[in-house]
Amino acid sequence: MHDYPPKILVAFGETISGNDKIFDWLLNNGYPELAALSKAIRGSEDASKWLLTNGYPHLAALDNAIDNNVKAQTWLVKHGYKLLAIFADACNEKKEAFAWLHERNLTIFIVIARKIISFRNNQTFDYHKLHF
Repeated sequence: MHDYPPKILVAFGETISGNDKIFDWLLNNGYPELAALSKAIRGSEDASKWLLTNGYPHLAALDNAIDNNVKAQTWLVKHGYKLLAIFADACNEKKEAFAWLHERNLTIFIVIARKIISFRNNQTFDYHKLHF
């Protein structure tokens, strides 16, 4: 994710906050993988599958690592995605990950991690919406 222009990363962060207009822009302007990652982080299994089948296994692993999946975290490290592994740790509120990002002036990843944390912390479970 370090290779994306800063404005694209800012746009990605806005999709985590639920901005559908920017989501559509990413989807239709050459960044469908970031749009899918956003939906995957927000709980879409279809988006996660899309990442896997369309050449973005590292982003699917990131989504799973953000959900505290140890195997996904290990996969990221093993395959050279150190930044994504540390970003996932930041999304899981690990202080050393935030410090690592801060030391390298990767502020945008801190901002996005905080958006993901906020999204996750504000989710509520409604058993009335269960699909049978």
